[in-house]
Amino acid sequence: MKICIHTLGCKVNQYESDALAECLRRLGHDVTTELGIADVYILNSCAVTNEAERKSRQSISKFYALNPNAKVLVCGCASEKDDSQFSALKNVNFVSGVANKMKLIEKLMTDGVEIDPLPTAYEDFGLSTSSHTRAYVKIQDGCNNFCSYCIIPYLRGRSRSRDIVSILNEVEGLVSGAITENKPFINEIVLTGINISDFKIDGKNGLLTLLKELDKFDVRIRLGSLEQGVLTEEFLKELCTLKNFCPHFHLSMQSGSNGVLKRMNRKYTSKEYLRTVKRIRKYFKNPAITTDVIVGFLGETKKEFKETCRTIKKVKFASMHIFPFSIRTGTVAEKLLTSGKYGYVELKTVKKRIKKLEKYNKKFKSKYITSIKGEKFVMLVESQSDGYLVGHTENFVKCYLPCDNVELNTLVTVEIEREYKDGAIVKM
Repeated sequence: MKICIHTLGCKVNQYESDALAECLRRLGHDVTTELGIADVYILNSCAVTNEAERKSRQSISKFYALNPNAKVLVCGCASEKDDSQFSALKNVNFVSGVANKMKLIEKLMTDGVEIDPLPTAYEDFGLSTSSHTRAYVKIQDGCNNFCSYCIIPYLRGRSRSRDIVSILNEVEGLVSGAITENKPFINEIVLTGINISDFKIDGKNGLLTLLKELDKFDVRIRLGSLEQGVLTEEFLKELCTLKNFCPHFHLSMQSGSNGVLKRMNRKYTSKEYLRTVKRIRKYFKNPAITTDVIVGFLGETKKEFKETCRTIKKVKFASMHIFPFSIRTGTVAEKLLTSGKYGYVELKTVKKRIKKLEKYNKKFKSKYITSIKGEKFVMLVESQSDGYLVGHTENFVKCYLPCDNVELNTLVTVEIEREYKDGAIVKM
């Protein structure tokens, strides 16, 4: 059958969809991720925000417009949160949740709803595949943090780690070409999970141990989103000795105000966050430090927003992802709201604050590019566009190389020349 897998949300969802697609291909099905006419549509849904849930539901309408006679199967966080928002739709045949997504293979011709209990142990998807030079490898699932704004721990379950041998086997298969059949070679591995900072081996923090093992492979290793607490002095001291580690640290901050951080249940202060940033810059030259910021969390005052601005100006992030706060049913934030202790921030105020942070983002992004002008980095050549070869350096600067005699999917040494579009013009 022609099967289309449509994925919304995080890199963990993407990894799981890739694994599902590979299994379906091995069974002889024609699998695509491009929206088009298909016999079966599989939606891997997202519920991180209200907008993500809306887009998940909207996808069902897109499937129907493409082929009203197709079978539609739904899985993921949005269906885990509320399966009725999909099962009530006439063109949806089968609905499952977060657990055991691979069972969709045996449910292709089945109707109904089956939401399995959330797993208490890591659910291994086996070897996935990749069609790119950068491959995502899932090492962990679930989260124990229970930030007050976040629904994900309730949908994904408690933190659980993948067996290190399974991870190393997958990376070996990706690097050797055994999984990708040598088309193309994998030059970069991105470790992903719901909270990879909590990756454990035998009950103890195992992220550094894993990174040391992965450093034995001839491939760049990049980390997904991190919590600042994992980056201790000891951790960074050893991390900077690894030859293949990419010095790009995405440290989720969410707010630079201690009052807001406490209401968010983020378990650190702005001072501790700044201390971690300083520690990173002590051990790495020109590291890219990026983050997420939520604007307009419940009760965020003008003073607290100014505190966030001050923290941002001290860090000088290479890039920020800026989001308006979105209440999620079932979270502690909802209880804070209904208690009447904290209320919504007025929408026009939120928009004004986002606009201000976007100016900071543009300013510090530009300053970061300027600070590394003349420095040499290794660029992974990923694509070609408008006369440029396009790719990313180890510190995740998007590069535009005005050259046509370099093959795609290769690593080349380049020098940063000047800021350009969303990155920099480079030369060899």
